[in-house]
Amino acid sequence: MTTSATPEALWRPGPERIAAAAVTRFQSWAAERYGAPAEGGYPALHRWSVDELETFWAAVADWFGVRFATPYARVLGDRAMPGAQWFPGATLNYAEHALRTAEDPARAHEPALLYVDETQEQTPVSWHELRRQVAALASELRALGVRPGDRVSGYLPTIPQAVTALLATAAVGGVWTSCAPDFGARGVLDRFQQVEPVVLFAVDGYRYGGKEHDRTRTVADLRRELPTLRAVVHVPLLGTPAPEGALTWAELTEGHDDTAPVFEQVPFDHPLWVLYSSGTTGLPKAIVQSQGGILLEHFKQIGLHCDLGPEDRFFWYTSTGWMMWNFLVSGLLTGTTIVLYDGSPGFPSVDAQWGIAERTGTTLFGTSAAYVMACRKAAVHPGRDHDLSRVACVATTGSPLPPDGFRWLHDEVADDLWIASVSGGTDVCSCFAGAVPTLPVHTGELQAACLGTDLRAWDPQGRPVTGDVGELVVTNPMPSMPVRFWNDPDGRRYHDSYFAMYPGVWRHGDWITITDRGSVVIHGRSDSTLNRQGVRMGSADIYETVERLPEIRESLVIGVEEADGGYWMPLFVQLAADAVLDDALRDRIRRTIREQLSPRHVPDEIIEVPAVPHTLTGKRLEVPVKRLLQGTAPDHAVNPGSVDDIELLRFYENLARTRR
Repeated sequence: MTTSATPEALWRPGPERIAAAAVTRFQSWAAERYGAPAEGGYPALHRWSVDELETFWAAVADWFGVRFATPYARVLGDRAMPGAQWFPGATLNYAEHALRTAEDPARAHEPALLYVDETQEQTPVSWHELRRQVAALASELRALGVRPGDRVSGYLPTIPQAVTALLATAAVGGVWTSCAPDFGARGVLDRFQQVEPVVLFAVDGYRYGGKEHDRTRTVADLRRELPTLRAVVHVPLLGTPAPEGALTWAELTEGHDDTAPVFEQVPFDHPLWVLYSSGTTGLPKAIVQSQGGILLEHFKQIGLHCDLGPEDRFFWYTSTGWMMWNFLVSGLLTGTTIVLYDGSPGFPSVDAQWGIAERTGTTLFGTSAAYVMACRKAAVHPGRDHDLSRVACVATTGSPLPPDGFRWLHDEVADDLWIASVSGGTDVCSCFAGAVPTLPVHTGELQAACLGTDLRAWDPQGRPVTGDVGELVVTNPMPSMPVRFWNDPDGRRYHDSYFAMYPGVWRHGDWITITDRGSVVIHGRSDSTLNRQGVRMGSADIYETVERLPEIRESLVIGVEEADGGYWMPLFVQLAADAVLDDALRDRIRRTIREQLSPRHVPDEIIEVPAVPHTLTGKRLEVPVKRLLQGTAPDHAVNPGSVDDIELLRFYENLARTRR
């Protein structure tokens, strides 16, 4: 595939906007102090940031005033991937930086958090109050015996208590991990049992779509199946009394003196949190990212790329089970007020998120490409029906935003709207390419690779390509790359996840095109990992759940990115003898997946197949089937000599033909 002639820019920042952008000021400052190019704008700055990687990250730390309790010996002790060693010798604390604004008397009583639920009522939490609660909770965690490196877990929705618990955990040097409460017990245990938490913060339920969803039985299951727990903290979102033996949120955070938090100064590479990103086999990957790595990467992304500062309000629709929630919390680093919404994205109507952006005075609104396309399909008119005059940028992720989505945002929100389609991953809790406030926006394209990220498109032989589709690779280390996977003592699973195809180079699993202008087009996953609205899920979770049903002999689940921006996730099932795929069985399959995994895992269609195709070594043919369903010719989709029964693929080929 070759890119076409240069399309007309949909949006261009004006001279005043370019001059005011933090990245412009950073470039001028870094030119004086660190030898960055003074001319050439963003492309020159990006080139310098990857050519002079250590100097660039030293400049980022300096520009944002990172507080090193002990200084670093050098920026990169070892730059080999995997295993790059960042800022050896340095100690710091992420939570200290997230709460720095509370030290400013002029801002201490301004909102750090704006919490909104489905009633649309706003509940502010000031910087002073957030800092007070973090101090109290950190003190109580220490009293419970939580020490640096201990894991603290949250079964919580997007509520202020989740932010407080994360920051308190980081303050004591603990390791945070969370799941959203729409996950069933099995999905949570597959994650939390790997990391063996000592504390669990858990709600009694949550509200979604105008209904209350009780989770007390699920929490009881978690308590029973997590033997390492020393304490469970009850968060009564639905007003349920605390179960026997549980502590309450109020007793841990109220009645404390107004004292400053004690921040444990930890090594730069000390774990901050564990995120989960499922592959195609086995348990979800438990990805460990560091306090220092996330701190620097998020300062760069939020302060320079998102251009957020103290005057901004940052809203991203997300859940605590998605990396975008962690990214949203890091908006606190730049003194930005973050907007937390707990509820359905489309309740009581499809335009609900636009209403939240209006009422909270959001300046950067982040959502999924799927939500944008749903609004377009429903003929929503955000700019007409809502006052979005403060929204300077709409950012999207989760899947590529189709060209029609760009045009719809431009036409229906504002013609002077910065549209930032971004792409990254849970694996780095950041973006490889996306928002640049000083560059034009072209329909269907991400503006550019991010600073410090040597993003390339490579062919199968490891040769860079421009204007053609290639594998997304990153040839230099990023601070937020995992320090390791949990329970991966020899590093093999980490290595095989990203470095098996191109030794020493990060291969992410996306197909991309880098244009001759430096913009980026994302074509979707190059592997078989499922990706629904940005939440990557492993097919293995679904197989394990579905194939417990006696009627199911074997199954195959595929996620297909469609040309119109949609995402189709069919489940193919081979039935046991005498079983019938009727409506009752379909309902039972969906209910089982919803209850044991999550609503996100429920397939769009359940289709009976005569059998599931495999490789000669017995692996299900997920990637070839995906390619067939996307319309790839059979001789380009699979090597016939590697398949146990090539005739089985005719079914999927014919299905793809009927869907066109």
